[in-house]
Amino acid sequence: GLVNHVVSQLIQAIRSRDISFTSIERLGAGSYYEHVKISEPNEFDIMLIMPVTRLQLDECDDTGAYYYLSFKRNPKEKHLFKFLDEDGKLSAVKMLQALKEIIKQEVKNIKDVEVTVKRSKAGSPAITLQIKKPPAEITVDIILTLEVQQSWPPSTQDGLKIEQWLGRKVRGEFRNKPLYLVAKQNKREKVLRGNTWRLSFSHIEKAMMNNHGSSKTCCESDGPKCCRKSCLKLLKYLLEQLKMIHTKKLEKFCSYHVKTAFFHSCVMWPNDTDWHWGDLDYCFQKYLGYFLDCLQKSQLPHFFIPQYNLLSVEDKASSDFLSKQINNQLNNGFPIFQE
Repeated sequence: GLVNHVVSQLIQAIRSRDISFTSIERLGAGSYYEHVKISEPNEFDIMLIMPVTRLQLDECDDTGAYYYLSFKRNPKEKHLFKFLDEDGKLSAVKMLQALKEIIKQEVKNIKDVEVTVKRSKAGSPAITLQIKKPPAEITVDIILTLEVQQSWPPSTQDGLKIEQWLGRKVRGEFRNKPLYLVAKQNKREKVLRGNTWRLSFSHIEKAMMNNHGSSKTCCESDGPKCCRKSCLKLLKYLLEQLKMIHTKKLEKFCSYHVKTAFFHSCVMWPNDTDWHWGDLDYCFQKYLGYFLDCLQKSQLPHFFIPQYNLLSVEDKASSDFLSKQINNQLNNGFPIFQE
């Protein structure tokens, strides 16, 4: 409730203060909204969705995930021209900066609760708010997201292999949804100019999480229960705890790795009977086995962009370290879950 109150006030201010942002809408993304949050609901991801009619997408590396954006001829969005850089590319940094300024001004007007804007990490797509309401402290990541009504780029063609799991029809429906792009710095660029954008599939991920069964009634109130989400929560928790102990060594890993491995597992074991509620222990070990296999090979393809490997070979040392820590837990009956 508190988060909604703060975000609603900010959105009103953003819409009224800059013509470029009048059409902004909000979308809750991330684990809280996918109902796979494992600890206190103290972290929220809010995507600020900004509709754009059509953009020219140019790949900026071989991942198929990062793009330069420019406008096609005679765009409707003349008000966004001020965010173009000298090469005519839409600058993520400029847009984030403008948004952040408005938010910084507006948090001063929020009376009943203390809200501060945290310093951004370099290249982060998020504007992070800290909401203090003793005894609680909540962080909210606000992520600027462009919503483009056009077909997905070629790099996604062979991704989203859900035919056996959720069906061909559902895959078609998903691929007809708009394209999302978030203001994310591409770390591989030699010179960081802040004009790259990364594809985001948060809206599709949320839909898959919330309708995860191969049968339509899976986990409905009167339908059969599966253990898919419980498996995901267990592995997320395991990674979260290990990261708390080995912060530096595991900084390369985030819950998105675990989630990607989860979607691949749902495809490998597509039936609801493969995830029988009573077989939680067995199912978790199976999914964990797949994740360990990915770590060992340094190979975890992005679920929507198969050419994009989320575990680079340069990070082999941290993959091996994580692998060792997980095996340690596995062989000792997961002491971390007992604590």
